[in-house]
Amino acid sequence: TIKIKDELISAPYVALTIGLMRKFGVNVQIEGDMKGTPSFLIPESEQYVSPGSILVEGDASSASYFIAGAAITGGTVTVRGCGSESVQGDVAFANVMEQMGATVTWAPDSITVTRDPNTKLKGVDVDCGEIPDAAMTLAVAALFAEGPTTIRNVYSWRLKETERMKAIVAECTKLGATVEEFHDYCIIHPPKDNKVNDNVLIETYDDHRIAMTFSLAACGGVSVIIHDPGCTAKTFPTYFEMLESIATHE
Repeated sequence: TIKIKDELISAPYVALTIGLMRKFGVNVQIEGDMKGTPSFLIPESEQYVSPGSILVEGDASSASYFIAGAAITGGTVTVRGCGSESVQGDVAFANVMEQMGATVTWAPDSITVTRDPNTKLKGVDVDCGEIPDAAMTLAVAALFAEGPTTIRNVYSWRLKETERMKAIVAECTKLGATVEEFHDYCIIHPPKDNKVNDNVLIETYDDHRIAMTFSLAACGGVSVIIHDPGCTAKTFPTYFEMLESIATHE
């Protein structure tokens, strides 16, 4: 039995693990609220059994950068390996892009995103407690939206590889945004006319997701300099090569 004494942080990732265990024949009994202080019981009789075959999904958190890039630029991107049947909570990031004005098409194992050039992105107010990693990507998408974007329920940002709330505020401010920081949420007011500052040096704080997130500032047609891009090796060592492979230069 595992008992959570305080609040369970990043519950969707725990749910993902439990779901995968179930596919391998082990049932985890949950007592209490997953958003509060649940307990998890695995009976002694439970044993892992091979399902025979299983789809290994792509990382939905990493897919968020390409989904946001399409929403910002109006290009079309299809990410494969996660879709409407995904077990990962971060696929819900595509719904947030749709709220902002993107067009999203779902398939069982893929997501296609684009945006009508006559439709501008608009700021949103979103509870991102279920998608804390992908919520970082929203911070940069917010720079290209009309009106402020409020990213709520992300206290866990403060407990990750770096103090991500402080990092998001600092780097968005460098790019020209005005950011209001609160205990577990922030409000991002985009730069005037969505014109981000050129040639900004982004500090990555040895955090792979900061590096990948802020690379999207280049979608605004400006140069952005990423300090220590190699920190993406933690989860996506070929990220910048992949980004370059789908980019067009004007």
